[in-house]
Amino acid sequence: MQREEALNLLKTDTTSDDFYKLISRSNQQSRKQFGSKGFVFAQIGMNAEPCSKNCGFCSLGSSHYSVEGKWQIGADEIITGVQSLLKEGMNDFFLMTTADYPIKKFIEISAKVRKHLPDSVRFVANIGDFDLETAKEFKAIGITGAYHIKRFREGIDTLIKPEIREKTIENILNAGLELYYCIEPVGPEHSYDEILDLIYFSKQFPIDAMAVMRRIPVPGTPLFSNGQINAMELTKIVAVTNLVIKPSRSMNVHEPTQMSLLAGVNQLYAEVGANPRDTHSDTKEGRGFSPTMAWQMLAEAGYYPEN
Repeated sequence: MQREEALNLLKTDTTSDDFYKLISRSNQQSRKQFGSKGFVFAQIGMNAEPCSKNCGFCSLGSSHYSVEGKWQIGADEIITGVQSLLKEGMNDFFLMTTADYPIKKFIEISAKVRKHLPDSVRFVANIGDFDLETAKEFKAIGITGAYHIKRFREGIDTLIKPEIREKTIENILNAGLELYYCIEPVGPEHSYDEILDLIYFSKQFPIDAMAVMRRIPVPGTPLFSNGQINAMELTKIVAVTNLVIKPSRSMNVHEPTQMSLLAGVNQLYAEVGANPRDTHSDTKEGRGFSPTMAWQMLAEAGYYPEN
């Protein structure tokens, strides 16, 4: 799809007939690509500590830390959490830290966790930036992929230079890890041209699992007053992203929003532990979905586990 066509689709009035034609077009693409295969990816946030990158949308930013308590969990607690998630059903497992978390410690714990994951479950790192040697170490211990993106207004709303994010993405791919990508965090202040810049930036990479996430206005964070886009606008951006990227395995919306499944979303996230969009110490007591909740929402749209 050419950029001009994508831009026109993003400008679609969400109260018009054309909006429903757009989400139908995206849904048809997904049904052809994915059939009725649904996926639940689950994530454990393994530390809640002030982060020096100070992202303006994150509850863990050092200048506006708003999570209840400060803590880290070790391998034993993570493994217990993994076993619980497996009982409910997950396809991919994500282990998330703040950007300052020690890489060596992450590798040590991840190596232990990998032994408790079935071979069929992909293991994904969701951490700060890292070099090529680290990416190769991840692969050596059984990590299969990494979630890493260049966010909206990187270097402005965050203290991370965009080129550093881009270099880490390069390291992920050069190490033979799978890249998980998302257009995020979308807010009302982001223009359609900004949104398309990120969509077409991601289009250059081999992406099996794609996503769109709207920014959640967390009380106490610098971007709280900017508010959030509504579910119809989110669904429209999901549809355009899906049509442009054409992910081979799954299309996700985050946080789980049932309306967006009409646009061909076949994958949702379950979350426990720390969450940058939540102030609860454990997001399963707050915003986080459980795998069971995610599977139930997927089933409402006719998506089911492969087995």
